[in-house]
Amino acid sequence: MLFTGGTIVLEDRLLADGHVEVEGARIHSVQPGPADATAANEVIDLQGGYLVPGYVDLHVHGGAGADFMDGTAEAFRTICQAHVRHGTTSLLPTTTVARHEQHLTFLDVCRRLKRDGTGGARILGAHFYGPYFAPEARGCHPAGPVRPPAPTEYEHYLAYADCIATATVAPELPGAEAFVRACRSRGIRCNAGHSYATFVQMEAALAWGVRHVDHLFCAMSDRARLRQTQAYPMHGGVMEATLYFDDLTTEVIADGKHLERELLLLAYKIKGPDRLALVTDCNRALDMPDGEYLFGPRDGGEPILRRDGVGIMPDGKALASGVVGMDQCVRTFRQLTGVPLVDVIRMATLTPARIAGCENEIGSIAPGKRADLLVLNKALEVEQVFLAGTPWW
Repeated sequence: MLFTGGTIVLEDRLLADGHVEVEGARIHSVQPGPADATAANEVIDLQGGYLVPGYVDLHVHGGAGADFMDGTAEAFRTICQAHVRHGTTSLLPTTTVARHEQHLTFLDVCRRLKRDGTGGARILGAHFYGPYFAPEARGCHPAGPVRPPAPTEYEHYLAYADCIATATVAPELPGAEAFVRACRSRGIRCNAGHSYATFVQMEAALAWGVRHVDHLFCAMSDRARLRQTQAYPMHGGVMEATLYFDDLTTEVIADGKHLERELLLLAYKIKGPDRLALVTDCNRALDMPDGEYLFGPRDGGEPILRRDGVGIMPDGKALASGVVGMDQCVRTFRQLTGVPLVDVIRMATLTPARIAGCENEIGSIAPGKRADLLVLNKALEVEQVFLAGTPWW
């Protein structure tokens, strides 16, 4: 298979009028200049558009009416097939706060479909996200099951370490350090999130092995949100620590609703495209009409609304995750910030692949990597999706 007639978006530059050869499931070569199409079995004409790697979503809860916490293979397949239409070829199914047995059901289905496939976006592993949040920073997650980590519980989850890619905890919770160290000993990467930790507590978490922070600026402490125990001096929180420590990567919900232009630019300027990923944080209302939905499992989820292109709480006073795909996040980040296209694409592909530990397999157009590829038109809309060299649509 030969891709030609447009611009190839490589990890560090744009290759205009180049071509890419795919053999089977793998990228065979990337070359400048026009191609000899006579030897190709199939030629894909980019028609002046772009060839980019498949998008990688580190933080996604649902889509097309389903949530991963519904805990069924049908829900997983529905979500993964919905997101691949928006260019996401690999993702981390992300939990919400829920009851213990609901997390075990989620992990069981995730393990099975990571092995067997979904018919859509490929599962890289689970993002074990709830329930270890600070109660005051839970956001739209159900309140009842929020709890600190306890070994008697999480050892059951860590039995699924083979299908857990990342795990989130609020570092200020009792038991957080032991949880992080137990995860790291089993090869699970650890995040801080839904946390009102202080800068000092974040510094400690870095020493335990935390290396990523969920949705920058959202559901986290900063100088203004910390409970100050004295009149002075002021203290920093999760936000300041995330921006300060070079060892911490982070992510932004680039739907144009969660964060304004100046916050996207600030994150990009300080963290750079190699330490900042784009995520959707998408709920079950992707590709659905405005109305009321449940965030999390059908049994015990939190009611939310889809309105004005985003999820909001029923009282309208707070956001409640995203409702758009990665394709729209890429276009929105580019339109709002004017950041170079190669950097925007990297933040949706190679950077999240690296954060998930899969950069040797996916995330860039390079020989030997899996041929998960997107054909975009000049407006950065998805025209075609290829999963391991096979057309999906």
